[in-house]
Amino acid sequence: MTLETASVLVTGAGGFIGSHLVEELVKIGAKVKAFVRYTSSGHLGNLKYVDDSAENLEIVMGDLKDPYACKKAMQDVDYVFHLASVISIPYSYRNPREYFENNVFFILNILQAAQELGTKAVIHTSTSEVYGTAEQVPIPESHPLKAQSPYSASKIAADKVAESFFRAFDSPVVTVRPFNTYGPRQSVRAVIPTIITQALSQKVILLGDTRPTRDFMYIEDTVRAFIEVATKAEKLFGKTLNFGTGIEVSIEELVNAIRTVAQTNAKVVFDATRIRPTKSEVNRLCADISLARKLLKWTPKIALEDGLKETVHWYRNYLSFYKPSKGYM
Repeated sequence: MTLETASVLVTGAGGFIGSHLVEELVKIGAKVKAFVRYTSSGHLGNLKYVDDSAENLEIVMGDLKDPYACKKAMQDVDYVFHLASVISIPYSYRNPREYFENNVFFILNILQAAQELGTKAVIHTSTSEVYGTAEQVPIPESHPLKAQSPYSASKIAADKVAESFFRAFDSPVVTVRPFNTYGPRQSVRAVIPTIITQALSQKVILLGDTRPTRDFMYIEDTVRAFIEVATKAEKLFGKTLNFGTGIEVSIEELVNAIRTVAQTNAKVVFDATRIRPTKSEVNRLCADISLARKLLKWTPKIALEDGLKETVHWYRNYLSFYKPSKGYM
């Protein structure tokens, strides 16, 4: 199965991963509906970087919490790539209700609409944060789920909605868990953009704990993985797949690599406001991607150094669009 003649809906299309996925799907010829949350300003998020003149791209605005808007957007769609989510971990400490009202009801409405419309497949996007601090490394999909922040709790709940619909109604849903995707267009609330924008604009890089480790994968590899899931979706229903590199990198190692690529001597300075609550910090994340390798015949190709070069280059060109993060890592 290829997506060249398919009709697809991408929710969260104005986000970091969503905009790159839309761009690639348009390029390969799919008929793409890009769903963006409606605002009075008509803001398209990262879709502003995507050429919207293509005949096979339609931008749809609405709110996924509205079942009618959700069902209407899914009309005549073969595949749904569901990426829309409220994602900032620090903000989830302040307004946890918003996370549950959005992240859980988004997937509920999508799966109910898929039942009614006969959608071929829903690719539901989870997060590595649902695992909490690793009990074993690398982390397999069978790893216990631990809610170490309200954000991760809301994503666990959303994953369980997807699981329940597959088990109860045989819904055509696949859950994917990207680890730490990075690249151009990412918000400075993520660690790589916050380091890069500080490194390029000031003499100090404010960071919290630099000991935690993450599994960083370049956006190009993540997009390829999403597309591979859709093309093989019929054999994957009910499954969960990790997307990552299987390589563990500490924040300290990461910042040193970025300083080298950015050619800066900016000094790392500890900022206590960037520390998560003690029992909420996720200390280690590293993906076991053996299942994705086996079922998708997919493997990440972009080395961290090469991905960072592309990312630093992009932020250098668009630095005026960003302000260094003030604690949102």
